[in-house]
Amino acid sequence: QVQLVESGGGLVQPGGSLRLSCAASGSIFRINAMGWYRQAPGKQRELVARFTSGGSTNYTDSVKGRFTISRDNAKNTVYLQMNSLKPEDTAVYYCNARITTTLLSLSDYWGQGTQVTVSS
Repeated sequence: QVQLVESGGGLVQPGGSLRLSCAASGSIFRINAMGWYRQAPGKQRELVARFTSGGSTNYTDSVKGRFTISRDNAKNTVYLQMNSLKPEDTAVYYCNARITTTLLSLSDYWGQGTQVTVSS
């Protein structure tokens, strides 16, 4: 079993900052890719930022220059530093990881989601 546990969401004013964390635990052999998606009300879930299997990073255009993804491999944890937040960043943020388990099974896993609300 693999679990992703997110933390760090909340309410922030426009221009403010938040830091999200996602820790993976369980029967992990290798984390191939890991990152963040978000889903706003009435919209489809979209990629925000991620580490690819090759170790590079991808960001959606709307967050480039404002958000930074980082990771601590020893802790199987990925972070999302969100600066200069805008009301349109309001969404439920989900952690995603593509993990090879100790049984050598490859699957996508999702966290439970954490709400980020940007409002004055």
